Amino acid sequence: MFKLTSLNLNGIRSAASKGVEAWLEKEKPDCICVQEVKAQADDVAGRFESLAGLKGHFHFAQKKGYSGVAAYSKREPSDVVVGFGSTEFDAEGRYVELRFDTPQRKLSVISAYFPSGSSGEERQQAKFRFLGEFEPHLQRLKGEREFVLCGDVNIAHQEKDLKNWRSNRKNSGFLPEERAWMTRLLSEHRIVDVYRHLQPDTTDTCYTWWSNRGQAYANNVGWRLDYHLATPGVAQQARREAIYKAEKFSDHAPISVDYDLTL
Repeated sequence: MFKLTSLNLNGIRSAASKGVEAWLEKEKPDCICVQEVKAQADDVAGRFESLAGLKGHFHFAQKKGYSGVAAYSKREPSDVVVGFGSTEFDAEGRYVELRFDTPQRKLSVISAYFPSGSSGEERQQAKFRFLGEFEPHLQRLKGEREFVLCGDVNIAHQEKDLKNWRSNRKNSGFLPEERAWMTRLLSEHRIVDVYRHLQPDTTDTCYTWWSNRGQAYANNVGWRLDYHLATPGVAQQARREAIYKAEKFSDHAPISVDYDLTL
């Protein structure tokens, strides 16, 4: 069994101060994909190069204290791809892909952090540009290899994926264009939303992010923004999912899936 976890850290140093390493040592994932590392290579060196015995591979943003992703793995990958070939978005540290290739199978585990458009129209337009570039990248990748992408997608796909869907229809993360992009990814490109494959109907228990404003977390006014998106062959091997909420390491909750496969 291969246990794969995804978590937006909202700062690796912040999450570490809240006990994320001890939790990982207890949970023992085979791989964890993290987003919003908010650190540079010199911040990570000697401190966060490994977590709970897993070796990290990073894509840092050029801007200090911003974005950044990593994938930590128990097994050494056969190759690491940093960035997805975007002139604009590779500078923001949004994509790292670990490849575990054998003569029988090509498999990638990807950590990705999609832009948020909530700060204003300029960033919303950047988010649309990202989606426009990322869709053909995933389509090409699917034609070459199996993969599971873990990450903060910053889109709640359906009404059941957030508490207050009616009042958020004009807000970033639940805009019609964003939801249509996700629908197209799942229907036309046949990429599988693994959580919904396992739990097609959940509502209040599916959330992975809560605003820091008001009493959103206490009242479970949440959004499902964190995903495992997989090619069909990998998705069919998914057996169990878990969203961990007993401790709070970030404004996001970790989502783990057990897959019946070996790297």
